[in-house]
Amino acid sequence: MNSSPDQILSWENLIYLADFMAASGERAISLLGGEPTLHPLFVDFVLYLLQREFRVNVFTNGIMSSHRLLELKEHLGAVPNERLSFVCNLNNPEQTDAPAWQQKSVEEFLGAMGPWTQPGFNIYRVDFDLEFLFDLVNRYGMKRRLRLGLAHPVPGAETAYIKPSEIGLAIERLYSYRQLFEGFQLDFVPDCGFPLCKFSNEQLGWLYRIGGVEMRFKCSPAIDITPDMNVYACFPLSNINRRSIFEFDNMRQVVDIFAETHRKIRAEAKGIYPECDDCAQMNNGTCSGGGACQLLNIFKNEASVRLPEIESELKNTCLPV
Repeated sequence: MNSSPDQILSWENLIYLADFMAASGERAISLLGGEPTLHPLFVDFVLYLLQREFRVNVFTNGIMSSHRLLELKEHLGAVPNERLSFVCNLNNPEQTDAPAWQQKSVEEFLGAMGPWTQPGFNIYRVDFDLEFLFDLVNRYGMKRRLRLGLAHPVPGAETAYIKPSEIGLAIERLYSYRQLFEGFQLDFVPDCGFPLCKFSNEQLGWLYRIGGVEMRFKCSPAIDITPDMNVYACFPLSNINRRSIFEFDNMRQVVDIFAETHRKIRAEAKGIYPECDDCAQMNNGTCSGGGACQLLNIFKNEASVRLPEIESELKNTCLPV
């Protein structure tokens, strides 16, 4: 979904996508944005997908009108949280410029939908502060699993992100909160882009203890579909090899085409560090060696000696240095 008034998901396209996903054997759908709850038919769309027996996951910033929040409570408040869930990306109010009314709106949302909501946090600076998050999780009865992301460069956009040289510092900062994670019984699984080699053995032991068997250090397509029915590998790669969903018969074909894009990128360099070329974890598939978007950022500043397909894509982007 997209909150722009001239580009919002229509009923026709929603029904097509639901049919496409069901025919592909997919039973889970995530709604993203922009901010999906701004869509005028948001609640109707969610109820329709639930009726089609999809598990629905909504990514939100938690900022919404009192009318929309009342709609959520009235129409979605009885839905089991294994069928409907929210991921609310939380920001430390002391490290952002968000006005007080926005923080109040987020807390009102959590007060109404906390048990349905998984906390989310995106690391975009190495001096991030997480203490505020534990208080919110505890106060509003949120799910005890943090969706932890690492901010990556986005082709064609000037965005804050963690550079390869800063990833180790971000991990050390994260590890400094281990007692709070354990004390509040909050676990997490790092999202894509965290390279295995930047974790010490002690840090890895802690991660596996709280994250269990779901620990992964991979980067693979996380398919996004836009309201105008374009599809791409993930948000950071949204300008790379964008296609129309109408070109495909099922989701397997979509995943395969973007996995091939990843393969072409990594044919030029295995990972974001020189030592990735000879890394045993890279060779056995345990680690992807950082995000593909980080690799493209490195390629942008190098000589034009790469595969023609990659060079063509790079000429159409303006990556931040």
